[in-house]
Amino acid sequence: MSPDAAATGQVAWSEGDLEDRLRAVADTRYHDRHPFNVRMHKGELRPGELRRWIVNRFHYQRHIPVKDAHILAKFDTPGLRRTWLRRIQDHDGSRDGEGGIERWLRLGEAAGIERERLDSGADVLPGVRLAVDGYVNFCRLRPLLDAVAASLTELSAPGLMRTRIEAFERHYPWIAADGLTYFRTRIGQGGRDGGEALALVKAWARTREQQERVVAALAFKCDVLWSLLDAVERGGAGGDGAAGVAGGAS
Repeated sequence: MSPDAAATGQVAWSEGDLEDRLRAVADTRYHDRHPFNVRMHKGELRPGELRRWIVNRFHYQRHIPVKDAHILAKFDTPGLRRTWLRRIQDHDGSRDGEGGIERWLRLGEAAGIERERLDSGADVLPGVRLAVDGYVNFCRLRPLLDAVAASLTELSAPGLMRTRIEAFERHYPWIAADGLTYFRTRIGQGGRDGGEALALVKAWARTREQQERVVAALAFKCDVLWSLLDAVERGGAGGDGAAGVAGGAS
């Protein structure tokens, strides 16, 4: 029996059991089940609601390379740093006019939101700022294992991107097709990133305490994404909110 098992009375899960538990969290708590996303994919959002989501989700998107920089700084080998650096480049690009952040700005433009307005962050809701700050600080302050595990929502991202592309093409034809490039790109990137992070977590989480921590970290990240959508959904109480006004008639 390992020292961990002797001390706690709990035997570590096998790698297969750990993966099953992680995928169960992703399957049951991922934000594709949130009522706002469900309405989005059914084509039930008004233009102002969709613009409000684009504006507030962009606040999350632009902080992805920030949280990844915090994770990158925790790695102690060049190989792992190079692997994680690619995630930052995926979003920031190798030069101006490239990367996921640029593609999200183009999504906003395709939806009728001025780039300068979207980039300013003026319409970001307080609840969204709080959720995003919580995730960035989690990756900054928690151990490397926990921070990497929190990124495992990527396991569910490819399926969500496919659903979203189909929904936008079917229900929101007023958004130009080239505005959906971000979603198309993330199908491949998300699958790759999720697989890499899962391999690291399975290799590093050897004790039961570590394994329970990584499951909790993934649950926390699911809560961050869910809370973001809670704020977006409530942000339109009494109207479509500032983002809808910024994007034009709704």
